[in-house]
Amino acid sequence: MDEKIRAIIVEDEELARELIKSYLKDQPSVEIVGEFADGYSGAIAINECKPDLVFLDIQMPKLNGFELLELIDFTPQIIFSTAYDQYAIKAFELNAVDYLLKPYPKERFFNALEKAIQRIRSGKKSSVENLLQHRERTTEIPDRIVVKTGNKIHVIPVEKIHYLEAQDDYVMIYTDSERHLKQKTMKFFVAHLDPSAFIRVHRSYIVRIDQISQLEQYGKESYLVIIKNGTKLPVSKSGYKKIKTELDF
Repeated sequence: MDEKIRAIIVEDEELARELIKSYLKDQPSVEIVGEFADGYSGAIAINECKPDLVFLDIQMPKLNGFELLELIDFTPQIIFSTAYDQYAIKAFELNAVDYLLKPYPKERFFNALEKAIQRIRSGKKSSVENLLQHRERTTEIPDRIVVKTGNKIHVIPVEKIHYLEAQDDYVMIYTDSERHLKQKTMKFFVAHLDPSAFIRVHRSYIVRIDQISQLEQYGKESYLVIIKNGTKLPVSKSGYKKIKTELDF
């Protein structure tokens, strides 16, 4: 006899959680090991419990379903649910990820569930990694960055960022009083941060434009950019040209 499939529900609407649980009463092979109304507690629970399957809502306050995916340490099979979201649905279909379009009937739910169970039983890898890579290739401009440090989750509004520093395959994000390490590359942030708000001044630094206070020369062709809190950052030749052209320094 196959072991029970361990599932977690992450959905901010209580009625939607109750609907999933009522449907699963007819499916003894699936055991619900947790249900959560927000992405914060959902991400922590997924990392701790390592379920086989997650029912994940996309549109949630504070931390949405895609942001949750950035914070989990492994990828279970996931059945997404969403109100009509043209971008999300296109991404799901391109990457063979199953989703439920709210409101969904019982038959559609079990169709998605059966696909997930087959993937789990066969040991097939989740398609969610492809979905995340697809999202990275888009040029969607975020208004916040999510970072996990240990068991703590931080949501950083983009307008609070002073500058970013490359650190191998990570980027250190500096705000007024804190700094957070994010497992992304500078290439990602160059592609996704609003170019009218941020400028790459060096291969290792991206600075928020409204934080720049002055440009300082310290050698024949060497410059530093000084931001409002007094921090001095090196400027490359290409970074210097950008600053002169775009900021009229």
